[in-house]
Amino acid sequence: MTSPVEPTVSVLLDADWASGSLVDDVRRGLGARPLSLPPKWLYDDEGSRLFDEITRLPEYYPTETERAILVRHARDVVAACDATTVVELGSGTSDKTRMLLDAFASAGRLERFVPVDVAEQTLREAADMLSRRYPGLAVQALVGDFTLHLAHLPARTETGSRMVAFLGSTIGNLYVEERRAFLGALADSLEPGDWLLLGTDLVKPVDRLVAAYHDASGTTEAFVRNSLRVLNRELGADFDLGAFSYVPFWDGAMERMDLRLRSEAPQHVRIPGADLELDLALGEEIRVEISTKFRTHLIAEELTDAGFGVERVWDDGDGVPTGDFALTLARRR
Repeated sequence: MTSPVEPTVSVLLDADWASGSLVDDVRRGLGARPLSLPPKWLYDDEGSRLFDEITRLPEYYPTETERAILVRHARDVVAACDATTVVELGSGTSDKTRMLLDAFASAGRLERFVPVDVAEQTLREAADMLSRRYPGLAVQALVGDFTLHLAHLPARTETGSRMVAFLGSTIGNLYVEERRAFLGALADSLEPGDWLLLGTDLVKPVDRLVAAYHDASGTTEAFVRNSLRVLNRELGADFDLGAFSYVPFWDGAMERMDLRLRSEAPQHVRIPGADLELDLALGEEIRVEISTKFRTHLIAEELTDAGFGVERVWDDGDGVPTGDFALTLARRR
């Protein structure tokens, strides 16, 4: 019986990365108009707990729809590529990815798994669990930001190519220019013949989209509002969370959901940890997150522009262009 291989964990972030990055982001996003906050600060412990609740809400379809596609097509993904290394960006607990890993293991092609995430403790726990689940698997975890540390991905081996899994439609949280830069940097970090498996939420009727981000339980509102609580706790800010309303809306021109907090009164906010003071007018909004929805032919164009060629697309519509979510397998040219 094969014994578990001890996982390795490489920490690419400085000890003070989170605090320094938060200050930089707050000065950049709240120091100019229009006001914004990067969505990564939604995911403190409380935010992560709330998001886990969101994924199980009846209105929120993306997580379980993507999971169902993986259940149905993981073996097809493995059959369509020649990878022996799986890299997961923004891996967290690697919950859904285990279906892919199971399929690679069943095909006898699972040699190495490289989870990448900023949450060190979560990554260490997931690496230990995966090493036990897949004896003989080399788990090489990277504690890092996938927008900054793609150059640190381990090189491909002599026995097979690499497949980068970027699931959950996380790419939809990036603005167009950020998305273009990310895909270009990812292509630069890969070699010809390497693979990308990209999860994207698809354009659908507006009422379903709005409902998914404005659930009846108010969980998504609490999740977005928690971003201000993070600033109060980490930077000594004095945001009055009750002085904001939650405003989710569909931006038809950009085909994305836009999640904002609107000031319901003129207010002066101090953020001493960022050496910043902020005056908000009545009705002024802070954009906290976007979630772009995609059309498969347009994401194919973006991938082509970045240096990838699309090989296969799977969605929950079984080829009919009415699916809610898609997995695109593309190869680095």
